[in-house]
Amino acid sequence: MTIAPNPQHFTVEADDRPHAVIIGAGFGGLGAAVRLGARGYRVTVVDRLSGPGGRGRGFQQDGYTFDAGPTLVTAPHMFEELWELCGKRMSDHVPLVAMDPFYRVIFADGSTFEASQDTDKVRAEVARLSPADLAGWDRYMARGEASLREVYLRVHDTPFRTIWDMSVVLGGLVRLEAYHTVYGLVSRFVKDERLRQVLSFHQLFIGGNPFAASAFYSLITHLEKKWGVHFAMGGTSRLADGIADLIRDQGGVLRFGEDVQEITLKGRRATGVRLASGEAIDADIVVSNADSAFTYGRLLPSHARRRWSDRKLDRARYSMSLFLWYFGTSRQWPEVQHHTILMGPRYRELIEDIFVRKVLATDFSLYLHRPTATDPSMAPPGCDSFYVLSPVPNLQGDADWTKVAEPYRRAIEERLDQTLLPGLKTSVVTSRTVTPLHFRDTLLSPHGAGFGLEPVLTQSVYFRPQSCSDDIDGLYLVGAGTHPGAGLPAVLASAKILDKVVPDARLLARQ
Repeated sequence: MTIAPNPQHFTVEADDRPHAVIIGAGFGGLGAAVRLGARGYRVTVVDRLSGPGGRGRGFQQDGYTFDAGPTLVTAPHMFEELWELCGKRMSDHVPLVAMDPFYRVIFADGSTFEASQDTDKVRAEVARLSPADLAGWDRYMARGEASLREVYLRVHDTPFRTIWDMSVVLGGLVRLEAYHTVYGLVSRFVKDERLRQVLSFHQLFIGGNPFAASAFYSLITHLEKKWGVHFAMGGTSRLADGIADLIRDQGGVLRFGEDVQEITLKGRRATGVRLASGEAIDADIVVSNADSAFTYGRLLPSHARRRWSDRKLDRARYSMSLFLWYFGTSRQWPEVQHHTILMGPRYRELIEDIFVRKVLATDFSLYLHRPTATDPSMAPPGCDSFYVLSPVPNLQGDADWTKVAEPYRRAIEERLDQTLLPGLKTSVVTSRTVTPLHFRDTLLSPHGAGFGLEPVLTQSVYFRPQSCSDDIDGLYLVGAGTHPGAGLPAVLASAKILDKVVPDARLLARQ
């Protein structure tokens, strides 16, 4: 369902609970609202979009249902915790289906690899592609499992207020060899280029360059192995709608179609927000789920910022962007799996085009999502709904998306028609595209970056914006642009960190 603005949400009965205003109803903001509500805060969530989910919202078009953004749920317990905080079970509201295999990777030479939680199945895939790499694969996976325990489970929901806080995980980061890049680390264990791609392409799902991202982020592969890959029936947006309902059940307020213009201050303390309408909403604390660079650079005056100055934001490295094509067809392709990765003829060179040269290449690697493989209700009977995603340079490149979007879409359509989806060009009945301009103008992400700050070592852990603002008292940040980073598990973890840094509601109520 789509949640529309409702005037009755705008009035909250007066009480003496401390008030938390949350900017943005992405998964970070929604998770923060539930957690603060469970701790006794009166919560108001304000979002400029028409419903919850942010990048993860969904939409319907001509009888087809589409997820706008994330499609894989890799740590379902992070969602389940939110329902448990409200005395409910997520499975009663949003059923998840485990994927097996997780996805199929199709390489430029036509060979394939199917990822799975089943160790024996995966080892058979490795042995089929490159028998000589099986021992190295096993060593890499064993190492990753240990690193998951020693590093990720300590880091993901831990605030890093000072550089000294890094000491608790420094040993683990050294053992993980976080000073290497993801691709560099993987290459020490396997030699076959296809397997190197299988173990490193995940960084693109969080906005990272596998040839530059810290090996710390190689743990994403092991998250899949530990908790599996799942799909929310009805689409990821069902999770956003379900969490929004939890917030309402707690007595929280959701205001959609409202644009926050600034965070109001008294000295160096956040006192609320001011909307584009001129309305001021007072608050005891403010939580921003807007992009972290936008929060500091646009919602706060420069004189109030020390660490995240305009100069620092200008010099920061931003993630790549995305081109997405959503389309529904008049027929089905039952042989196509739910998740498919279609690798292009170039890997390192294409990624350098995207991140370094920032030029729009004529070739591409694609992620194809076919949710009707699992949930036929997302399209009319006998039809399929799809989206295809292509990583592209952010708007620091020189592509004019007002001119190149349609030719780029046609090139992707041609590639799919000639490979996975024969007959596609005569079967499309509904279509919509999203370019980097959408990320800049609608989602308010600087440079149209799809995932905020790029996850390099110098912009990770302590060096990334923290959930507790370094500059403004009473201001907290959640979402992909903060620690621990992008991806649904990390975004929900950023909200969980608030439990450790936000004052107890009873303490504020007595002040």
